[in-house]
Amino acid sequence: MLNAAYVLIAVAVGVVTGLILSLIYKNALKIQKSSIEKDRSKTIEDARKEVDALKKEAQLEAKDIVYQAKTDAEKELRERRTELNHLEKRLRQKEETMERKFDIIDKREHELSRREKEYIGKERLITEKENRYTQLIKDQSQTLERLSGFTAEEARQEILRRTEEEASFEVAKLVKKIEDEAKETAEKKAKEVIGSAIQRYASDYVADATVTAVNLPNDEMKGRIIGREGRNIRALEAATGVDLIVDDTPEMVTLSAFDPVRREIARLSLERLIADGRIHPTRIEEIVEKVKKEVEISIREEGERSVFDLGLSGIHPELIKTLGRLKYRTSYGQNVLQHSREVAYFSGMMASELGVDAKLAKRAGLLHDIGKAVDHEIEGTHQEIGANLAKRFGENSKVVNAIVVHHGEGDPLTVEAALIAAADALSAARPGVRRESIEHYLKRLESLEKMALSFKGVEKCYAIQAGREIRIIVKPEDVSDDMSSLIARDLSKKIEAEMSYPGQIKVTVIRESRYVEYAK
Repeated sequence: MLNAAYVLIAVAVGVVTGLILSLIYKNALKIQKSSIEKDRSKTIEDARKEVDALKKEAQLEAKDIVYQAKTDAEKELRERRTELNHLEKRLRQKEETMERKFDIIDKREHELSRREKEYIGKERLITEKENRYTQLIKDQSQTLERLSGFTAEEARQEILRRTEEEASFEVAKLVKKIEDEAKETAEKKAKEVIGSAIQRYASDYVADATVTAVNLPNDEMKGRIIGREGRNIRALEAATGVDLIVDDTPEMVTLSAFDPVRREIARLSLERLIADGRIHPTRIEEIVEKVKKEVEISIREEGERSVFDLGLSGIHPELIKTLGRLKYRTSYGQNVLQHSREVAYFSGMMASELGVDAKLAKRAGLLHDIGKAVDHEIEGTHQEIGANLAKRFGENSKVVNAIVVHHGEGDPLTVEAALIAAADALSAARPGVRRESIEHYLKRLESLEKMALSFKGVEKCYAIQAGREIRIIVKPEDVSDDMSSLIARDLSKKIEAEMSYPGQIKVTVIRESRYVEYAK
């Protein structure tokens, strides 16, 4: 019972407590609702006031913008009006100027019309006079034809013939005059420069010759060189690429090969085999290989020595090696490497005298005949081959041009290129440096005389000085002194174009008149 009473009391307390809490909650909601309503009314009122203020501010800003736009528009309008007034003034001035020009043009047109009328009248008068003069000339021509016995065409041909003869004579005189003047001004300086170069560089006159024959200690050595069934000679020929000729010549064998380096290797190898005495295929191959290496070293050293002696630098090693091969190459009996060194010295000296690039002249002079080292391996002239080699290994265009034109085949682009050609002629023309076969010598003399006799007015000609000079005797009644100089110049050009020869050839034309009378 007591527990039931407690339960009832607890329930009653809970119900009362819930009612109290419900009443409290309802009052709180009412109070909160009333507060929210007041805050909302206040917020709406504040927003309305703020909107009114913003509206008034926007109206004021709009009025300011309108006022500023109106002011700018009025200012721009005033400027436009001022500009239009200025343009209108300029247009009025141009109109006035154009009116004045039109007035001037009208006056000139009237003047031109007047002059045209006068010109037409004069032209008519001139035409009448021309017709009258034409008729007079025609009448006079007919009279002249009748008196002279020549037609107008025949007379014209005769005049042209005589004019051509006179013109040829005048041309010959002019050419002689120009040549004389050029010689007066240039010959003295040229002699000084060339003479100085020759005096400063004087090498031996004796020309080197490539040795192609090997002396033997006795004729028994021929059998040892040939070997059993020819095995030794075949091994030597295979190793060196040279033909070994063993004939009846006592104590001598001949080496035959177009390549001078291979021929030199074969010569040195054979001499060492003869000195050693052990001649068999294995020993031959050993000696030839050893000699090849020595010759390669010698070739490089010769090229380096030439470059060093001339004070040059920057030349490609392959060019130096090719340059050294010229030691074993000859031209008309002259050693080509020695000739190249001479040309380098000559051209360097002359370049110094003339105040041009001596280093360039020496470089081009040393390399000018480098194509001869490989001209038996590559098709083309030695000038073209040498120029291609120089270009391939980095030489500049001036050196390449000097190599190409040193025999006159082309135009020199520099003074140094012209000096190379002159130095080449000097080195080749010195007495004793070159020699040629008797057959070639006789053939050249015969060709020279035939060329000279082909000119009109030549009576006799003689090739003298071993073919280095041709003397021509002309008929004095057919050839004048001025025409003689023309014949000499034309013959020299023809010789240059059609003949191949070492050095230079002097052309001398002699004209002599003799008058003989007898007193009786």
